Amino acid sequence: MNTNDLRSKILSYRDQEKVLDKWLVKRLDEVLPKIMKRADIDTWIVACNEYNEDPILSSLVPCAMMTARRLTILVFHLEGDKVKRMALTRPGVGLDGYYEAVWTNPKGSDWKDKDKLMPFDQSEYQDKKPETQFECLTRVLKECDPEKIGLDISDTFAFADGLSHSLYTKIMEALDDELKAKVVSAEKICVGYLETRIKEEMEAYDGIMQIAHAMIEEAFSSKVIIPGVTTNDDVKYWMLQKVIDLGLKPWFDFEVSVRRSGIGEVSGEVIIEPGDILHCDVGLKYLNLCTDTQENAYVLKYGEEDVPEELKAVMRSANRLQDITISFFKEGRTGNEILKMAREKAIAEGIKPCIYTHPIGYHGHGAGPTIGLWDKQDGVFGNGDYPMYNDTAYSLELSCKCDVPSWGLELTFGAETDVLFTDDKVFYLAKRQDSFHLIK
Repeated sequence: MNTNDLRSKILSYRDQEKVLDKWLVKRLDEVLPKIMKRADIDTWIVACNEYNEDPILSSLVPCAMMTARRLTILVFHLEGDKVKRMALTRPGVGLDGYYEAVWTNPKGSDWKDKDKLMPFDQSEYQDKKPETQFECLTRVLKECDPEKIGLDISDTFAFADGLSHSLYTKIMEALDDELKAKVVSAEKICVGYLETRIKEEMEAYDGIMQIAHAMIEEAFSSKVIIPGVTTNDDVKYWMLQKVIDLGLKPWFDFEVSVRRSGIGEVSGEVIIEPGDILHCDVGLKYLNLCTDTQENAYVLKYGEEDVPEELKAVMRSANRLQDITISFFKEGRTGNEILKMAREKAIAEGIKPCIYTHPIGYHGHGAGPTIGLWDKQDGVFGNGDYPMYNDTAYSLELSCKCDVPSWGLELTFGAETDVLFTDDKVFYLAKRQDSFHLIK
């Protein structure tokens, strides 16, 4: 399937909004209560200023709210199996229907056309005295009578550290001693909510990965590459432009590199020649879900009809390392535990591994357990100690070093594909590469 075939399957922006907003309601109704229970936090505050958004904000609001508006404060309170959702911000900014507006009589502000801003019965709010946002926050918290109050502060996960210092100070100044004593890090809520995929997201992810695979397949072909003429940067920018033309978003600057006999990786922009291995690293975002994919191509020499066997053996080693790594995926097992077990087994089989697998989802390098970094093969402090949970996705990123006698060197060969972990099983999304793309 080529990218032109896929173009007709990509939803219009309007239809994407409908899908995403429907998913949002389901995530708030079903995922958030479960995560708050698991984190043992009954009240959660997300607060941020316009253009200085908390990393988690976009996953909590409908598409129409593209940024925070002035100061946006959201409060979530767990009541049994449900979460009460409250917005302490000006109505009419996109949250109506998703959150209960509780800051309805602002002190020092004149909301003209108040009836238009607040499309709901205001009778119950008429007797409320004017209050600032932080006075409203204190009132709401008193009414909730929480056992624990989660704030987005963390020295381990950036996704859980989105509360600015100034807003933290203002919130703490607004709380009395009793409420202050209940404040804890909301790290487990932030990470758990971001990493968890609902059924609809998991089903869509396979199709999103098909787009990534199809684009790479087209890029690594004679449709795009003319050996002796085309450069690696030509291919990189072709893919970046293709993503934009399809109405999608790249989430990092793509890479296309060249590995050559007798040299290894060639630095900078270079003309592609017969006998080269091409390696790409690309990531796109669609329906708020990221992909991260590395694949390899071989440029046939004159008279060649297939990839040399010794290079096929290199890819088999990378595929084996992928299988070894996911064989240790298990709910409750930490990233560092998975890393250690996978490396030990790979080394015992004669593979020279480097594993740097990461969660993926709303963010490319997503929330969840880090399973190695390329420069930290003995474990990753903090992020690597976080456990794996079901209904999560990962970018299975790794490399191995293999001797290539005819090249006269040890080749570092990287591979990356996305997988889903659910029901204690691992599924490759769409497919993984197990043979080189061939360029004639």
